[in-house]
Amino acid sequence: MSEVTVEPGDGHVATVEIHRPPANYFDAALIGELADAYEALDADPECRAIVLCSEGKHFCAGANLGSPASPADEPRSLYRQALRLFASATPVVAAVQGAAVGGGLGLALSADFRAASPSSRFSANFARLGFHHGFGLSVTLPALAGQQTALDLLLTGRRVPGEEALSLGLCDRLVDDGEVRAGAHALAGELALGAPLAVRSIRATLRTGLVERVEGALEREAAEQDRLRATDDFREGVAASLQRRTPRFEGR
Repeated sequence: MSEVTVEPGDGHVATVEIHRPPANYFDAALIGELADAYEALDADPECRAIVLCSEGKHFCAGANLGSPASPADEPRSLYRQALRLFASATPVVAAVQGAAVGGGLGLALSADFRAASPSSRFSANFARLGFHHGFGLSVTLPALAGQQTALDLLLTGRRVPGEEALSLGLCDRLVDDGEVRAGAHALAGELALGAPLAVRSIRATLRTGLVERVEGALEREAAEQDRLRATDDFREGVAASLQRRTPRFEGR
């Protein structure tokens, strides 16, 4: 089975699902498959909204730091594919079960809306890894949560549970545990009830300049990731994460 599947579904709502359970780590190839799916659905007159979901315990835990082929080693390739997600024309609702961590948070925030539950967790844990954030979070996180909250979340790397995520604007619907996918489909169904040409037109107006802003942010983010990846702090942050201990950063 492909690691990204597309199901047409009822009510003009398509389901795009990632299949890398349980954590659904991504790389450039996976994000490219997602972008291919989005673009194909953009061209499908029967599709008016997309639900983005994942198989397994977590929505997406970002990069697999324990893998030698980690996306941390290919930021520009990864971000070329990510930019295609932002350029898509169809509204997307992400079903965020479990954790959306690091780049996984960036993927969740690339969607127009997010459904979550009390047990969902959102975390921009980059500083705790000695790394710079990516996936356009420089643009999407302040836009959703405000500049000060974005600064808080990026500098502390703390975990935000579902209830707080709703209050901060990181998710749009909070449903019971186990009902996240159903909640996302319900919201996507509401979007699909609108006149499709009008929905796309309104969305495009509100997103004017977004792709260009994200493209600029991705260039800066990738450059900083290149620089910080060579530091001792990054090596210590990754090691501490894999060993489940508190990192000992030295600023070098």
